[in-house]
Amino acid sequence: MKIRMRYVFTGSVQCVGFRFRAYHAAQLLGLTGWVRNESDGSVTMEVQGKRNGIRAMLEMIEKSPYISIDHMDARELSAVPEESSFEIRD
Repeated sequence: MKIRMRYVFTGSVQCVGFRFRAYHAAQLLGLTGWVRNESDGSVTMEVQGKRNGIRAMLEMIEKSPYISIDHMDARELSAVPEESSFEIRD
């Protein structure tokens, strides 16, 4: 069953490859959604797929030596059935 999660990450999450790491993890795991930097220094991401795939994605992001997540807000959303890719938004 597909779920959709919205995350807001704070910490050392901008200018450290976070969005590119998320994009490549999503591609590898077959997840859809988007990720973007926010003006307050946080990163917002919506990701959709199987729960274990989303967990694996978060683990891949956290393993980066440059990314340091201090806090992560998580909220489950309604799935977007027509979504078919993962993108980096500006």
